[in-house]
Amino acid sequence: MKVLPLFEGRSSIFIFVRMKEMKKELSKNPVAKLTMSAMFLALCMVLPLLTGQIPEIGKALSPMHIPVLICGFVCGWPYGLAVGFIAPLLRFLIFGMPPIFPTGIAMAFELAAYGAMSGILYKVFPKKIQYIYVTLIASMLGGRVIWGIVRFIIAGLSGTKFPFEAFLTGAFVSAVPGIICHIALIPLIIIAMKKAKLIANE
Repeated sequence: MKVLPLFEGRSSIFIFVRMKEMKKELSKNPVAKLTMSAMFLALCMVLPLLTGQIPEIGKALSPMHIPVLICGFVCGWPYGLAVGFIAPLLRFLIFGMPPIFPTGIAMAFELAAYGAMSGILYKVFPKKIQYIYVTLIASMLGGRVIWGIVRFIIAGLSGTKFPFEAFLTGAFVSAVPGIICHIALIPLIIIAMKKAKLIANE
């Protein structure tokens, strides 16, 4: 990325134009995407601290899901998938939460699906506001289905049971506050980033 002379006494119009160029470069530069992915991964580490490390609150609000979903929109599906898969495992190593088995493993596949689906669907669908919501909701549904499948497989391998009622409760009933929060918050962030030219508009 070239150095932009923003502080050489140029006019405000010149600075505005140069900032637009910086944003355009940022949206297309692989190094910039990698840097932004690292930022989203860091947010996955930090945001759950807002819940006070209380599992019940964290499970209800799912703060770690937010940066992963946004990463898919902003950086594309490979970055979203990688950040989603790494985040819960890395957070377990650093903070001991979420528990690695079975929660952390299932969550890694769930978040990987979130990041991948949000990136793929945003690229495929028209770049209109309504499709941001479609992409988000479809990604959230897909990720929860993946979570249920992984939990079912883990239960089978460990000789325990994971009934369909447990899937509905874990994926939807207990997650209602987080679902509402994500649908209300994430599209607003994506729209703001589109206006800032940090995400492709076409």
